[in-house]
Parts: sequence; structure tokens; C-alpha cells
Amino acid sequence: MCLLAITLPALMAVATGARAADRLTLYAAGSLKAALGDIAKAYEEAYGTPVGTDFAASGLLRERIEAGERPDMFASANMAHPQALMVKGLGGPVVLFARNHLCALAQPDREVATASIMDVMLRDDVRLGTSTPRADPSGDYAWELFDKAEILRPGSFAKLDAKALQLTGGPNSAKPPEGRNTYAWVMEQRQADLFLTYCTNALLAQKEVADLRIVSLPDELSVGADYGLIVRDGAPPEASRLALFILSPDGQRILAGYGFTSGALPHEG
Repeated sequence: MCLLAITLPALMAVATGARAADRLTLYAAGSLKAALGDIAKAYEEAYGTPVGTDFAASGLLRERIEAGERPDMFASANMAHPQALMVKGLGGPVVLFARNHLCALAQPDREVATASIMDVMLRDDVRLGTSTPRADPSGDYAWELFDKAEILRPGSFAKLDAKALQLTGGPNSAKPPEGRNTYAWVMEQRQADLFLTYCTNALLAQKEVADLRIVSLPDELSVGADYGLIVRDGAPPEASRLALFILSPDGQRILAGYGFTSGALPHEG
């Protein structure tokens, strides 16, 4: 049975009686900043309720919620963080609302293609950038890719694990100037030759720094990302209406416009 078929009735039961809230608060993964920023504006235009947003690495947002912060909704770049909050009784249900994939963002002077990307990543003279695992799911997904590389070429995991530069998503990661895309800034500063990030992030970075190159991963290294959202227990009922808006055709069209996909069960295995 489709996950949405299970969870939508629960959300609809709450949203049907939603009362107007003065303001809703949404914590969300940094990779959702552009898409959910637009969705928050569209929701306010449709229903008159402002939505305050806070975008950061999903793992760091989860820690803040566990420490006592009370956003009305949390949208994560994985399913695990909102599920952990649900287990602790902090909200629910957890709903899959979007999917993403890893791509490689490459400097213009680096010769790399889908077929050669594993060889390039393993080269001693190539600086490989990632986000920070555990703090940011993007980093966790990069290490999932390293696991796949190990299966294809034994010894690859140790080399990639040792050389990966954890440049973003951590509590002490350098911040780009206000208004700059994190990955465009990192690559423009030449902090890495190749950076593993979400394809949606890569597209936004390329819009800002046009000569950056986006390289798709081969099927054997492909890593998908399932995005989950959760409404906090005790949030205003209208928070469930915001969740439904994200899942609605209007919300999904905005997500699709930024390169996200959705609509099926989480990946198995």
C-alpha cells in the first residue's frame, strides 16, 4: 500500500478542522531552501498565514528539536530523523514528500564523465568534497556511495573515507556570504575539485556559477534520497494543512520545478 494512502487520512482528519494560526514555523533541510521557501510563500498567499522558515542540515535541526525547540513542522532530507522524533513522541505521522539523488559537481578544468567518475574520485590529486555525515544526510548518502564503490573495487571505501573533505553541513562548517549558494561558493573558492551533493543543489550552484559541471553518477554508484516531513505534536491544526499543501499538486509542482521527484514508497535496501 502506498505510504501516502496510509498517512494522508490522518493529516486530513486534522486539517479539516484547521483553525487560523497567527504564524507557522517550518524547520527544513538546507537543500529545500529554494523549493520550500516558494511553497511557504504560496501557502501564505492561499491561506493568509505566514510561514517562518529555518533551513539547516537535517541532523542539526533534529538535535535542536530534541533539545526543546518547537517548530510546527520539520522537513528532513531523510526519513530517519523525523522517524526518530516520532519514536520519541514528538510528532507524527512521518510522510514521504519528495525524492532527490546524488550528483557530482565538478570544476570546469577537471576532465570527468559518468563513466570515469569513480577513477577520478580515487585519484590522489583530486580533492573530493562532501557534506558532514550524521549532521547532514547528504554526507550520509556520500558514504553510502563509498560503500557501493567498495563492492565494485575493494579498497575504495578506505581511500574515499580518508580523503573526503567534509566541507558543509556540520556545526562548524564555514558559512557562505549571505545570499550565496553554499555549493557554488565552495566550488568558486576552489575548496574541492569534485563535490558530491544532491542533484538539486548542483543545479542551483550551476545557475550561480555557470561554468561548473554537473556529472550524473553511473547506475552502480547511484544513491537516492527520501525526504520525510513530520508535524509536531501540539502544533496548531493548521500545520497539518500546510503538510497537505506540500503534498498537493501545487506543492509538488514547485518541488518538481527544482528537480525533486516524489510519489512512491521509500527505496528498499
